[in-house]
Amino acid sequence: MMRHLKNVATLKLDIETCTGCGLCIAVCPHAVFALADSKAHIIDLDACMECGACARNCPVSALSVDSGAGCASGIIKGLLNGSGECCCDKGNGCC
Repeated sequence: MMRHLKNVATLKLDIETCTGCGLCIAVCPHAVFALADSKAHIIDLDACMECGACARNCPVSALSVDSGAGCASGIIKGLLNGSGECCCDKGNGCC
């Protein structure tokens, strides 16, 4: 699975608003969510590619994400500090 930079994804889940419908799990291409105690939980934030599918499909607006913001900021940070880091999985391309 493609891995992105650690701790840069903008994905947020309001657990109190979540109804546990599971749509986020169904539409997420990177298995970021799981259901536990009748609520969705973010289980792998760093796998989030910020596509926004979860937020667009959440019927109660319990999810928010600034599509692409974390990945883009990671690339810019890598360029500015000279580390060359980006959201690439070595050998598998970039987002």
